Amino acid sequence: MSTWKHFIAAVLLGASTQAWAAPILSINTGPAAQVGTTVTYNVEIADIADLAGYQFSLVYDARYLRALDVTEGGFLATAGTTTSGVDAVGNEPGLISFIYGSLFGPGPGASGSGLLASIRFEAIGVGSSALSFLTADTLFLSTTNDIAVIEQSGISNIIGPDVPVDVPEPASILLFGAGLAGAAALRRRSTGACV
Repeated sequence: MSTWKHFIAAVLLGASTQAWAAPILSINTGPAAQVGTTVTYNVEIADIADLAGYQFSLVYDARYLRALDVTEGGFLATAGTTTSGVDAVGNEPGLISFIYGSLFGPGPGASGSGLLASIRFEAIGVGSSALSFLTADTLFLSTTNDIAVIEQSGISNIIGPDVPVDVPEPASILLFGAGLAGAAALRRRSTGACV
């Protein structure tokens, strides 16, 4: 019987440990933008360890967006002095090629989550534009080897100047909150009855 208890304890311990997943490269597009305005989208990395350098290219729909410029985010600089840049913005409509950042000198790279780059666009047409990473150009490096990342695309919604941006009414938020509180109370009551 004692062997089975140890076996079950080992299985439960193994099941409860957090699995290590690859870091996630994503683009945060935020709320809808209006035609004729500029909008900034942030490229972020999550759960990375020892990042020493990176490069990626971004594809977007040139019917709806025009790329203006790219600025470096502060994440890589948390580990030391950096250099960053971009090969081309706007030379080829629909592509920002080779956005890069690198640390100078030896030492550990940046670890955790944060902002890699901010990309400013002009909204030029009504519609939705997918923003995705060109996988062949994506490269993330630690101080010792390559880092595999998971790429998550984003969607930019561009609305006309006459369309108001949806803002939830306070009554809707209050109703939603009341529903959540009720669900929590029911759950508490049902788990209390089983004890």
